[in-house]
Amino acid sequence: MKISVELTLTPLQDNYEPAIIHFIKKLRDSGLTVLENPLSTQVYGDYDKVMALLTSEIKEAFELIERGLLYMKIVKSDRHDYEPHF
Repeated sequence: MKISVELTLTPLQDNYEPAIIHFIKKLRDSGLTVLENPLSTQVYGDYDKVMALLTSEIKEAFELIERGLLYMKIVKSDRHDYEPHF
């Protein structure tokens, strides 16, 4: 089963950029399709692969920050090629 996941990591502390950059680079290195914009990062692929990656990388990201939030949306389909039709 293919999924699309949108993630927004929000450390609640000063000097937050290194943790976000580290998290995104680890996602990029996964071999999965990863797209970024200024507000979120999207990961696309097989459910088991994506969720295994997120389990380990979210844990590591949380270990690198003192406090933080992670917003996550999951869609059951691979939407990496979505283009608006308007």
